[in-house]
Amino acid sequence: MKNLCVIGSGYVGLVTGTCFADLGNNVTLVDIDQRKIDLLKQGEMPIYEPGLAEVVERNTAAGRMHFTTSYEEGLKDSEFVFICVGTPSGVDGEADLQYVRSAATTIAKTMKKSLIVINKSTVPVGTGDWTTEIIESNQPEPIDFAVVSCPEFLREGSAIADFMNTDRTVFGSTNREAAEKVAELYAPLDAPTVITDIRTAEMIKYASNAFLATRISFINEISIICERLGADVTEVARGMGIDKRIGPHFLQAGIGFGGSCFPKDVKALANMAQTHGMHPQLLNAVMEINAFQRRQITLKVRELLGGNVNGKTVGVLGLAFKQNTDDTRESPSLTVIRSLLNQGATVKVYDPVAMDNASEEVTGMTLCDNSYSVAEGSDALLVLTPWNEFKNLDMNRIFSAMNNPILIDGRNMYDPDMMREMGFVYRGVGRGFNGEGIMAEDGGD
Repeated sequence: MKNLCVIGSGYVGLVTGTCFADLGNNVTLVDIDQRKIDLLKQGEMPIYEPGLAEVVERNTAAGRMHFTTSYEEGLKDSEFVFICVGTPSGVDGEADLQYVRSAATTIAKTMKKSLIVINKSTVPVGTGDWTTEIIESNQPEPIDFAVVSCPEFLREGSAIADFMNTDRTVFGSTNREAAEKVAELYAPLDAPTVITDIRTAEMIKYASNAFLATRISFINEISIICERLGADVTEVARGMGIDKRIGPHFLQAGIGFGGSCFPKDVKALANMAQTHGMHPQLLNAVMEINAFQRRQITLKVRELLGGNVNGKTVGVLGLAFKQNTDDTRESPSLTVIRSLLNQGATVKVYDPVAMDNASEEVTGMTLCDNSYSVAEGSDALLVLTPWNEFKNLDMNRIFSAMNNPILIDGRNMYDPDMMREMGFVYRGVGRGFNGEGIMAEDGGD
């Protein structure tokens, strides 16, 4: 058993700390937000993540998890400290490192013995060196320490399973011994291990996320072409994915990627390239296609409602950027909703868990208790987050409740022929209309 300190109780910090506790370690989670710490002490989660509450409860009861706002308490017996704080996008897309700086400075001023400091946050290449300088310059007296980059590869909605069954673990440092000690913490996971220099480790994270985002934007651009030419992108993706060189993952056409990782990481990597004199053409295209894909949904609504949504009622199912999370950061759904509201539409919404977060970001929506209330009296219904409960709706009831049976399936969840047989005016993403091209009206938001 090792003594670990985790700074930050967001998705990465809370999941990391909880999983290490479940592996038998003693974990103290530190967050400067008293509200979050109070919730955790009461057994309540500050975020929604399937299965997380049960694992936190089990390890808290076993005495392996502790929560505090005190760095002194967190670092007192710890051999390792993980920095798991947010790195949001700055004005020009750069990663905002103010929270990393604050954590590193406080660690430096608080530490009383040798530590291994592990950057778990997604940080620009070179941050490990910068973190080392911050700690060295803020220590009251010199104490040995090492900085290790250990990027996370967790997906919201399946974070615990991703941690426990990771494809690989990556460690980077100028101190090989320190990197190997951190690797030992992860040894019970029995995953392939990459130990490299610190800058390469930092780049692995950005390159991985940028590549996955590129796959999404690629299939979304293909979906636009399919739609115009009368092909079905779902079948195109299936045919592509059988090829072992390509594979089926991240080839689901939809309304674009969102969340706290892909958008900001692609922007940050592009910013790194630009500030070093390069022109990241592919990364810029990935972001442009992603933005256009959201706009396409608004164009479809307007086209099917006669060219104008002003005074119309539009229902939206799904507010989170993906299923199984309450995270609405960079949610494509909220972008679409803002556009519809700005054009004069009344927008009714429902999401199983993300209503509170969404209502803090967007005002003017009508919050409903369930999917059928959203459909009631709507002139169009948009399904924008692929929650399981949306897959098995009583579509006859939905049809009967609507004022105008226009169904825009932003996640290709439904069978087009079945929906049309029921009487819906159906539009998916990249699904040709009976083999014929669909010429969407062009125009602005």
